Amino acid sequence: MTGMIQHIKGITSDSRDVKPGYLFAALKGTRFDGRDYIDEAVKNGATHILAPIGTKVPDHVTMIETNDVRREFALMTAEFYGEQPDNIIAVTGTNGKTSVVEFIRQIWEINGVKSASLGTLGLTSEHAEGHNIMTTPDPVKLHALLVDLKAAGVNHLAMESSSHGLHQYRLDGVKPRVAAFTNLSQDHLDYHETMGDYFAAKARLFTDILPRDGYAVVNIDDEYGRRLPRHELTFGTHPDAVMKLLSQTPTSTGQTIEVDYQSKQYSISLNLIGSFQAYNVLCAAGCCIMNGMDVEAVMVSLPKLHGVKGRVELAANIDDRAAYIDYAHTPDALEKILMALRPHVKGRLVCVFGAGGDRDKGKRPQMGRIAAEYADHVIITDDNPRTENPDKIRDDILSACPKAENIGDRRAAIARSVEILNAGDVLLVAGKGHEQGQIIGDTSHPFDDLTETRKAMEAKFK
Repeated sequence: MTGMIQHIKGITSDSRDVKPGYLFAALKGTRFDGRDYIDEAVKNGATHILAPIGTKVPDHVTMIETNDVRREFALMTAEFYGEQPDNIIAVTGTNGKTSVVEFIRQIWEINGVKSASLGTLGLTSEHAEGHNIMTTPDPVKLHALLVDLKAAGVNHLAMESSSHGLHQYRLDGVKPRVAAFTNLSQDHLDYHETMGDYFAAKARLFTDILPRDGYAVVNIDDEYGRRLPRHELTFGTHPDAVMKLLSQTPTSTGQTIEVDYQSKQYSISLNLIGSFQAYNVLCAAGCCIMNGMDVEAVMVSLPKLHGVKGRVELAANIDDRAAYIDYAHTPDALEKILMALRPHVKGRLVCVFGAGGDRDKGKRPQMGRIAAEYADHVIITDDNPRTENPDKIRDDILSACPKAENIGDRRAAIARSVEILNAGDVLLVAGKGHEQGQIIGDTSHPFDDLTETRKAMEAKFK
């Protein structure tokens, strides 16, 4: 394969991007089949075609046949680009990925290490830029970025590893030194169909991608985490946890946690609200330690960590009324954030949320039940209805949360939630977090929960 890579001038799975001397990978997607675009790729100058066994190509083109085009494409892309940071930490799980990779980056930067994080929020780095980068980019965008990071002197990268990206082999060819597992709960079953399939996709990070001499950092409190084949460092409250969370005590602005690691106890004050954030911090700490950072240097960095945009983000705190926004859009995440905020509530906990259209419908009543149980007042609203009838989406949620208010317009729902806030109340606007749009049909309309919540709070109480 190495000799073949030396003879190509570029690699892509988009026939429109093909130039003379390129290799074109004929990937099969849900809507398009790359084999239908081979002629266009050849017309544009492709000299090599990667395609399923039995595919017909012109005689003057080099055919590369394989049973697994996606994985072979990823591996060939990695070989073509060659360079990548020497210290890559890949993090997977349903919830917490974004916070964990950002905490890892912050720990590195606090200790003078040039680093970056990559995921839902795009590329975050003080030393390099990346544009239009998705959670787990396609292999070409990913490896082009890895080369750029290396060239910029960024040799440490923490990256999210989505189940879609793992299932579609986008990370094959990446060489992480550490792989981490945060948790697994229901999400994306519109894509994976079953929890078993969902877990299998996540597990690929540990079975197929993490090198044998790498390290697995795993949440052992999670039943799926215990099923993983590798556990070089475990964290949680479980008796067998290597990094054990002994206790958590809420404070006005965060929490104090007691941690045992290697028979030494640490008392750490975190400026982060929520028990789940303690898990995210331990995961990040474990990753940095397994990647070779001094234990004491890691531990003294933890009180300096700050939260990620759109994750338990304070929108306003006026006249003894606090409003937070959060990205929680799964049953597990919604439950965790509501439970996290409860110790900080003197009055009522008010929750505004919805559920996305054209996505896993089974989680809607689950989220309704959770909101009814953990919040004192609930308002159901729209959250990216896409091509579905938004009334039907809200009805699915309301079936398990019948006492909730039903206000489809998200701006109006936020305004109503602020209108009813009393002194001592806490408001949570959940589901969109950092997102900057409301997707209705196929159009994304500008919308920012943080801005709308802050405006409503200031208009009412200032």
